[in-house]
Parts: sequence; structure tokens; C-alpha cells
Amino acid sequence: MDQTQSFRFFNRGPSSGVRLVFFSALSLALMFVDARFRYLESARSVLSVLVMPIQQLATSPMYLWDQIGGIFITQQAQHNLQLDNKRLQLQHQQDTAQLQQLQAMRLENQQLRNLAQLPVSPKFSAQLAEVIYAERDVFKRKVLISKGVNAKIEVGQVVMDNAGIVGQITRVFPWLSEVTLITEKDRAVPVQVLRNGLRSIVFGAGDTSQLSLRFMPEGADIQSGDILVTSGIDGVYPPGISVAKVEKVERDPSYPFARITCVPTAGVDRHRHLLVLSNLPKLPERPAEESANDEADKRAKQGIK
Repeated sequence: MDQTQSFRFFNRGPSSGVRLVFFSALSLALMFVDARFRYLESARSVLSVLVMPIQQLATSPMYLWDQIGGIFITQQAQHNLQLDNKRLQLQHQQDTAQLQQLQAMRLENQQLRNLAQLPVSPKFSAQLAEVIYAERDVFKRKVLISKGVNAKIEVGQVVMDNAGIVGQITRVFPWLSEVTLITEKDRAVPVQVLRNGLRSIVFGAGDTSQLSLRFMPEGADIQSGDILVTSGIDGVYPPGISVAKVEKVERDPSYPFARITCVPTAGVDRHRHLLVLSNLPKLPERPAEESANDEADKRAKQGIK
């Protein structure tokens, strides 16, 4: 028999199964004693301190990977937030534009309804026109409307909206017409005070929001809040249509005339749709004024010196 085999035979220890059972029982016993009497708590604390650097070294690659991944995730999240923010801003701008368009359409529809409900005198007719262009010269108060010779528009026709007189046709083109607004500087409209029938003439001041009532005596019966309507005396504007509202009356005893500021009742610089009046009744032609020679001949025939 080989000497090595003889040595292994006589020196063979416990089998693997016995050792497994032994160490398992020992582990259970130590766990029971530690749980019951806390004998190994201090030893476990010391071991945890000694093992901590090894644990940190072992987990450092995973921690580093998590940090790098977190950086990329954060950057991607910020990029997504920026894209969402831009998208929301664009959507907000589009919604705001649509809301403004809807509001403009609502106001336009309201004005059209007001024009449709406006009672028109049987003595004349009216046709609807749309403001297409505004005068580029800031010192002129004129607009161009969408009706011209094709719609039988003529110079001198009155233009109004649902609130009052806007202006008068001053030039006509094949497809367009020029409207001079009543706020054009020195543009005159014969009016009367609705409250007492007092007649006067209102003039444009060159400002879209102001008119002036000139040459009214200092003691005239006119006050703030009075409504001025067309008197119809000149035959251009039909009588009884609103023109302006008296805003301020200034009286100075040292000056013969009151200083009166008015505001137009019509939306001269706001409304897009207007009415052009036609077929107005014509007044008899005004007789020519007599010259000085004619007056002298007339007096001579009558024997007046």
C-alpha cells in the first residue's frame, strides 16, 4: 500500500456533512446568544467601522455611475422643460391672438347689428360700406371706404354709423371713395342743441376726439352734456342726426364768445363699417347775393337816395 494513501486513511477528519451541521449549529447558537444577551454588539460595531472603507470602495463605481446618469437625466429634464416652456409660450401667444380676433369679431358683429337696427328715414336710403384705408398724413382726418362709382356713390353724400355723423364723401374712385371726417380741421357741420333748438356750427379741430363750437355768445344757453344734432339747414346733412356732445364750456366776460369743446358721438376713428346715405331731399337753389351796384340801382328805382 502506498504510504500517502495510508497517511490519508489514518488522518481523515470529520466529513463535510458533519462540519456543515456543526458550523450551522454554532452559527445559530451565536445568533441566539447575541440576540439574547448582546455580547457581540461591540465587536460588530468595531467590524462595521473596519469594513466601511471596503464597502465604500466596493460601491463607489455604482455611486459614480448613478451620479453621471443623474447629470444626464437632469440635463435632459431641463431640456424637456425648456421645450415645454417654449411650446406653452407659443400656445399662449396663439390663444391670445385668437382671443383678440374673437373680441374684434364680436365688436364688429355688434356694430353690424346696431347698423341693421338703425331706423332709416323713408326720405333717403343707405348702403353699407367698409373702411379699407386710413389717411397716411397724420394731420388729415380721412378714410377710404369700399364703395365707389360702381355703387353709384357721389361726392357730397353723408356717411354715418349707428351713433351719428362720421363725415362726407369728398372724392370718388371706381371702386373706392374718400370720406373726410367731421374732425378734419375747420370742417363745418350745421347743428342745433337738442335741448333747446339753439342753432350753431361745429368745426373739426384736427383731432379725432375733439370738435369746437365757435362763435357762440358768452351768454348763450348751452351747457356741458348737451347733445348737438344736425340742423339740416344747409341741405347736406339730414336733420336730427347726432353729431357731438358738449364736453366743456368756458366763459370769459372779457371775451365775446364762449369757448366750447365737444366730442363726436360717432366712432369716427373706431368703427369699420359705415352707412352711406343717398337720395337725400334737395333744397331749392339758394338765390345769388345782390352786388353793391344792383342794390344801388334798386334803391334808385325806388327813389331812395
